[in-house]
Amino acid sequence: QVQLVESGGGQVQPGRSLRLSCAASGTALDYYAITWFRQAPGKEREGVSCMHGNDDTTYYKDSVKGRFTMSRNDAKNTVYLEMNSLKPEDTAVYYCAIGDVYGIGSTWDVDALYDYWGQGTQVTVSS
Repeated sequence: QVQLVESGGGQVQPGRSLRLSCAASGTALDYYAITWFRQAPGKEREGVSCMHGNDDTTYYKDSVKGRFTMSRNDAKNTVYLEMNSLKPEDTAVYYCAIGDVYGIGSTWDVDALYDYWGQGTQVTVSS
């Protein structure tokens, strides 16, 4: 049984940092695209960052480029999203999801392509 568990969310002031974790169990991540999505109140879910488990190709939403960094620790079967210089518009519930890397490819921000989802972790950026 595949499970994804996010952690690391919280409330921070603008300009501060948070690191989100997504711990996977029941499968290795080598043949998956691992993606962070977020959903703010009243808005559609959007892709934030994706890493291909087979070759570490990484994608970022334009608005987070240079501020967010995705990484992985294979020994812990965990992926991370380091979020720096946070802005109020980054406020959302953040989810990690995995799907077949060969089926997703560069269309990483299409949420319907993902098979497994975590429960989400709230990130609030506010002064």
